[in-house]
Amino acid sequence: MMAQASYEISKLNSAHNKKSFLSGSAPLDNYLKHQASQDIKKNVSVTYALTSINSTEVIGYYTLSSISIDASELSNEYIRKLPRYPMLPAILIGRLAVDSHHKGKKIGAHLLIDALKRSLLISDQIGINAVIVDAKDDHAAKFYRHFGFIEFPSNKLKLFLPINTIKALNL
Repeated sequence: MMAQASYEISKLNSAHNKKSFLSGSAPLDNYLKHQASQDIKKNVSVTYALTSINSTEVIGYYTLSSISIDASELSNEYIRKLPRYPMLPAILIGRLAVDSHHKGKKIGAHLLIDALKRSLLISDQIGINAVIVDAKDDHAAKFYRHFGFIEFPSNKLKLFLPINTIKALNL
C-alpha cells in the first residue's frame, strides 16, 4: 500500500528530474522527457508529476487536456439522458505512466484519483461531461475499467467516466 503522505503531485516544471524515468513504454518515456514541457508552454496539455517528498525524481505522471466527444460515439443509453448537442465537453487523461521501479505500489491508482479530483474541480468552473482515456492496450483498459470507466461502443480501448459518477465518489 502506498503511504500518501510520502508523495506529492505537482505541475511538471524544470526542477523535476525526468532523465531516469523508465515506465517500460518508450512513447510514454519519450513524451515526459522531450515533449511534456513544450505542451505545457504551448497550452496543449498539462503534465502532473508525482515525486517523493523532498525529491525531484519523477516516479509517475499524467496529462490533462480538454477534448470534445462526438455524442454519436457514446451509447444511446448514456446520451438519451443528455441535451441533444452534437459534441460534449470532456477532459482527456492523455497519458498516465509509472516508473518501472515503482510498479506494484498503487501509484497508478494514486495518479488516476488525483486526475479525477482535478477534473472535478475543473468541472465546477467550466462545463465537463466526462473524463476520457485512450488506453494503450487491453491491460491499461482493464486498469481503467476497475475504476468504473465505461468503454465506447465502437472502441474498447477508448473509455469514459461521467463527471456525475466522479462526483458521487466523494473523492
